[in-house]
Amino acid sequence: MPARPLAVRLLEQRKIPHEVFEFDAAIRSAEQVAAATGVSPELVYKTLVVELDPPKGKPYLVMVPSDSEIDLKVLARELDVKKLRMAAHRDAERHTGLQVGGISALALVDRQFPTLIDARSGEHLQILVSGGQRGVDVRIAVADLVAMTRARPIRTS
Repeated sequence: MPARPLAVRLLEQRKIPHEVFEFDAAIRSAEQVAAATGVSPELVYKTLVVELDPPKGKPYLVMVPSDSEIDLKVLARELDVKKLRMAAHRDAERHTGLQVGGISALALVDRQFPTLIDARSGEHLQILVSGGQRGVDVRIAVADLVAMTRARPIRTS
């Protein structure tokens, strides 16, 4: 790893236990990350950028298991908003400053994004999430992830 991604540096600065996983940066999907790292797909979480429809304010960062999809109607009900949509790749990258495949709530903790995590995360001690650049994920305790990102556990499907 030429330079440690921001998320990894922040974890090190805060002395939060974690394990770094590196894989081919050409891998874009969380399902492929699971295969490359040997971690079960339900323990690999992808970070999706979801915005109000029409867009208004900062979008949500939503962490969900790689083997599931967000039901936008369910999520909108949970958030008590009218309608949500997935941000287009270019919009997700513009909002976050990170490339799709490397978007990380950990790398964006100081940017005040409303952050959500699938409530099923509470069933696990640790999960794998993006390290803030393509080809790098980190395994972190769910409790530490939630505390650091101030993520709100929520139903996403």
